[in-house]
Amino acid sequence: MDSGKIIERIKAILTTPRTEWPVAAAEPASVGGLYAGYIAIVAALPAIASFIKGSLIGYGGFGITIRTPFTLGIIAMVLGYVLSLVMTYVVALIINALAPTFGGQKNQVQALKTIAYAWTAYWIASIGTIVPWLGWLIGIAGGVYSIYLLYLGLPHTMKCPPDKAAGYTAVSVVIAIVLGWIIGLVVAGVVGTAALTGASMSGMNITGSNGDSSNVSIDSNSALGKLAAMGQQAEQAGKQMDAAQKSGDSSAQQAAMGKMLGAMASGGTSGTVEALSPDQVKAFLPDSLDGLKRTSISAQRSGAMGMQLSDASAVYSDGNGHSITLEVTDSGGAKGWMSMATAMAPEEEKETDHGYEKTYTDSGRLTHEAWDTQSKSGEYSLIIAQRFSVKADGNADSIDQLKQAVGSVDLGKLESMKDSGVKSN
Repeated sequence: MDSGKIIERIKAILTTPRTEWPVAAAEPASVGGLYAGYIAIVAALPAIASFIKGSLIGYGGFGITIRTPFTLGIIAMVLGYVLSLVMTYVVALIINALAPTFGGQKNQVQALKTIAYAWTAYWIASIGTIVPWLGWLIGIAGGVYSIYLLYLGLPHTMKCPPDKAAGYTAVSVVIAIVLGWIIGLVVAGVVGTAALTGASMSGMNITGSNGDSSNVSIDSNSALGKLAAMGQQAEQAGKQMDAAQKSGDSSAQQAAMGKMLGAMASGGTSGTVEALSPDQVKAFLPDSLDGLKRTSISAQRSGAMGMQLSDASAVYSDGNGHSITLEVTDSGGAKGWMSMATAMAPEEEKETDHGYEKTYTDSGRLTHEAWDTQSKSGEYSLIIAQRFSVKADGNADSIDQLKQAVGSVDLGKLESMKDSGVKSN
């Protein structure tokens, strides 16, 4: 399924599900094709938006904002995404096993279709927490609509009698809720935070008519455009998954799935991306910051789901209450996610009686700044080349001092290393 067809399917299943389900059920498909051509792409939206909300925008209110540390946010994004792909398949297995109980016919591919297209509403709407205050309502609405889509779809895909679809739906939803709760606990346990909810995609523009995907246009710099580019690389891996499945070679299936995930995370490259070494990242941190002496420095490189991340951090202080922490992070193998996050992140600005906070794009760089005039503390951060993050936070004379701290990093050199470590398979 190409990008135009993906958009048409989303549009049709959300707006005309009664007529779209028979069409979807009759289409030839395979497990690998459904994953590479639809599930792996649409299911990525909540994971990416969760990272935007948790690590770039933050949760909070009443003048308090809490953010997931950048590296942990990336790990949570990747882990949550991978587990959601696994959950999709597990729920499909269960729906397939339950089919005879409710008078249906067992068919694993049709069961996976059922979950993929029914969950479309949830995947799109659950990323609604980017919207302040009302985002959680969008997520709930999407979940409820997905239940309705499942109810409409089961008679067509699993051939169950319409009068048994309600019970079939109820049992499937309960199982999905339990599995989702377990996955939430796993992700929260790994990253040490429970702030891992989805958010709403902004700027999604669906066009086209009469199911003709040739009328659909996608901006290559938009969120959907970037997803489409990733999907092109994932498509080949999907074909390999189908071939491996037919051969019964489990190791080959795992290798194909790994290639597909790698293509999604690395931004559609045909190989892997090795993050900069700890020494390379650490070298970007200066010895001093405008009169503040460096009192500590650390750097590390770690891996998550086969994708490397590197970060370095240094603390600068003058012993008189001024203390700034400067961090440089290389998202490495997850640079595709960073590109998506930059494309999806909304511009936001808010003011209080004693400060302000805003997120915006400046010269192609996603920028976040916040300042509290009472505590004389704040934060200033940039996303460089959709791969690197540079952030300064702490107690300073003004936000300008934090901006100068970020400016002390050789941003031009960092940007020139955007393709460093990219390896072809």
